[in-house]
Amino acid sequence: MNHPLNDAQLAEHAYNEQVQTNLTRNFVAHLIHGMFGQTGFRLINAPTFLPAYIMLLSGGSDMMVGLALSLQSLGMTLTPLMGATLIEHRTKVLPVGFFIGGAMRLFVLLIAMAGFFLEGPAVLTAVLVCLALFGLFGGMQGVVFNFLMSKVIPVSKRGRLTGIRNFLAGVTSAGVAWIGGEYLIGDTPTAAGYSWVFLMAFVLTSIGLLMLLAVREPEPPTVKIKQSLLSRLGDLPQLLRNDPSFTRYFLARSLATMGRMAMPFYILYAGQSIGLTGQTLGLVTFAFTISGTFSNLLWGSIGDKHGFRSVFLGSLLLWIVSTLLLMFVSGLAITVIIFAGIGAAVQGFQIASNNLTLEFGDRDNLPMRIAIANTGSEIAGTVGPIFGGLLATLYGYQSVFVTSIIFLLIGGIVVGKFVPEPRNSRI
Repeated sequence: MNHPLNDAQLAEHAYNEQVQTNLTRNFVAHLIHGMFGQTGFRLINAPTFLPAYIMLLSGGSDMMVGLALSLQSLGMTLTPLMGATLIEHRTKVLPVGFFIGGAMRLFVLLIAMAGFFLEGPAVLTAVLVCLALFGLFGGMQGVVFNFLMSKVIPVSKRGRLTGIRNFLAGVTSAGVAWIGGEYLIGDTPTAAGYSWVFLMAFVLTSIGLLMLLAVREPEPPTVKIKQSLLSRLGDLPQLLRNDPSFTRYFLARSLATMGRMAMPFYILYAGQSIGLTGQTLGLVTFAFTISGTFSNLLWGSIGDKHGFRSVFLGSLLLWIVSTLLLMFVSGLAITVIIFAGIGAAVQGFQIASNNLTLEFGDRDNLPMRIAIANTGSEIAGTVGPIFGGLLATLYGYQSVFVTSIIFLLIGGIVVGKFVPEPRNSRI
């Protein structure tokens, strides 16, 4: 006997109908947005161009490289919870996303302009300030755009979307990175050469943001009542107690993210034997991005079929193996292969981290769960590079890599033993 649906069930059914009706349009819009956006942001976030640029501007300071990356992560640590409170009471979050995304891109433009129009220590100071502000808005963007994707793309399609999106972004990123290293930076790196690379990043990410104009965002049947940031902070202990699997996952993700401390030092360590010319940077960045490109299709397929917990564990294993190889072998060819492994691992970790976060708990508290997970990761991302810079200065690069491996291993063990596949709990 069929029972009539109540009002809440009817509203939920209507919401799901909206999602399905606009799925193709929203899928394509997110695909193109991600392709251009990630192409540009990878020029900023790849462990090649920016660390080498900071090393150039600082006169060879490992500590300054660590500080630059920490300032970016510090900004991303401070604002995810603010981003959640900005959107969780809204039926539509895309307008907030345009404002925050536009601000991020503005600071990429200012990083480029600093190299063109400033001289001496002023360039480094301007870049550090812009990286911190870029991170502030990046922390909010991570919450807003992940929540937007959760609204318009069903869970069974997210692996496909992220895999294809990152694949396309990797193809274009690899080409752009090679052009940037070969023709814009060249044999004798200068601030102006790096600035042209970052100007390309601004243009590409801006094109990506405009693609979201095509998105048709559904209005959910329920949203959280608007609360202040302080009020929502008071709710966090109860939210974490109510979902112990999510709590263990976010702690494990934060621990594994500490492994990111080694990222800016990979290229500096390799550069001792292969050099840091524009051609070398372009080739290694090409390998880093193209491997992430093709691995995304595999990671996305594994995520859709077996869950993103498997992707999380597999990517950490690959990351550990690649780091170990970098410590014990040298030469341009093997370095390219190692950076390909690191690129694939980082992409897998990113896909798994973002998608796993979306699969715990209820929709109304999802913005806050995204914010909690992102904040934990960025705290690790803030402390990690400074700690890594200190270790590199006192004990050398290999001490950074060993410490990174320990954190990656602990994060993987926690997820492997104590975090069940969240998708299974929905069955």
